[in-house]
Amino acid sequence: MYAFIKGIVAGKNADSVVIENNGIGYQIAYPKPERLSIGEEVLIYTYLVVREEEFSLYGFGNQKEKELFLNLISVKGVGAKTAMLILGAARTEELYTAISLGNLTYLKGLPGIGAKTASQILLDLKGKLVQEESAPSANPLLNDATSALRAMGFKASELQAIAKDLQASNEKSVDGLVKLGLRLMQRRKGGL
Repeated sequence: MYAFIKGIVAGKNADSVVIENNGIGYQIAYPKPERLSIGEEVLIYTYLVVREEEFSLYGFGNQKEKELFLNLISVKGVGAKTAMLILGAARTEELYTAISLGNLTYLKGLPGIGAKTASQILLDLKGKLVQEESAPSANPLLNDATSALRAMGFKASELQAIAKDLQASNEKSVDGLVKLGLRLMQRRKGGL
């Protein structure tokens, strides 16, 4: 219903902010309110949760954080409040990495997450989340090689694991970088 709200931060507490927009104050659950300053103009991406007796707005600093929230609440046993606790305790990139690498210990260390819920998050989301790639490399050959490897079915997390080795190589062709990437993948999986 509300994609975003743009306005002035009129108040904040431990887990929410009040955004004033055209004379209306919207109370929005927000994962890290300490990052905002009262009087600051902000754009907050929102998600409205409607229950029998409650309408709650959840807010996010960017679209990627909102997408992660939506993925988290799709997991059995993770509600909106738990998802906000998770987002408040960890950086988005850390969560993507932990989920893509299957880091159960990291997830169990987050507030409101026990062993069963952490396992369910991995079961439901591992391999489904695609982290925004970092800025494209200045090396167009490397970009082309990475695209080719992705087209072969390798996941973003697998490509991130070999990115430094590919960047450090002296290969001068896309074909050479792709072959090197395949060898590195094979080594990582215990091949050669």
